[in-house]
Amino acid sequence: MASAPIVPGERDVLVIVDVQNGFMPGGSLPVPEGDRVVPVVNRLARAFRHVIVTQDWHTPGHVSFASSHRGKKPFDTIELPYGPQILWPDHCVQGTVDADLHKDLAVPHASLIIRKGYRPQVDSYSAFLEADRTTMTGLSGYLRERGLAHAYFVGLATDFCVAWSALDAKRAGFQASVIEDATRAIDTAGSRARAWADMTAAGVARLTSSDIAL
Repeated sequence: MASAPIVPGERDVLVIVDVQNGFMPGGSLPVPEGDRVVPVVNRLARAFRHVIVTQDWHTPGHVSFASSHRGKKPFDTIELPYGPQILWPDHCVQGTVDADLHKDLAVPHASLIIRKGYRPQVDSYSAFLEADRTTMTGLSGYLRERGLAHAYFVGLATDFCVAWSALDAKRAGFQASVIEDATRAIDTAGSRARAWADMTAAGVARLTSSDIAL
C-alpha cells in the first residue's frame, strides 16, 4: 500500500485492459466478477488526465481458439512456433458484441485504443508485446513520445493480460503498478498467485484504489 494518496500527474497514465463484454458474466470467456471492475475503473479514470484502453480483437478461427485445433478443448495447452499456448473459447471476435467495450465503461477522455490479438497466428496478452515476444504493439513508443513514465494497470484479467502488460512495461523501462480491486482473475491452475509472484519479483507495485487520490 502507498504511504500517502497518490495524485496522478502529467507523467502518469491509466491503462484499462480488456474491459469487454466477452470477459463479463455471460460473455464467451467470463472472468468471475469481471463486471465489478467497471465502477472502480470509472472512478479511477476521473483522477487521470491520461488514459489508454486495450481491446482483445481476434480474427475468426484465431490460433488461440480451441475450436481451431482438432480434438482440443478450452484450457488445453499446445505448442506453437512461439511457445506454449493456452487454448481459449472463441472470444472477442472482431466486430462482434462480445468484443465491444462494456456499455458502462465511461472514459470519454481516453486518448488511445490498443487492439491486440488481431494477427491470426499469434496471441497477444500484453499491451506492449505479442506472444511471439518480438512483435511490438507500438505502445512503448507512444508512451515515450508523450512523456509518460508510470503506467497504472486495471481491468481483465489480472493473471493474463494485466500481468503480462505490467511485466512488459517494467521490461520496457517504465514504472508499473496494478490496482488490485480494479482487476479480477481467471485463476486457472493457480495462475493468479503465479502472476502476483512474478509481478512482485519484477518490481510492479500492488495498489488498491484507496491508494489513489480520487
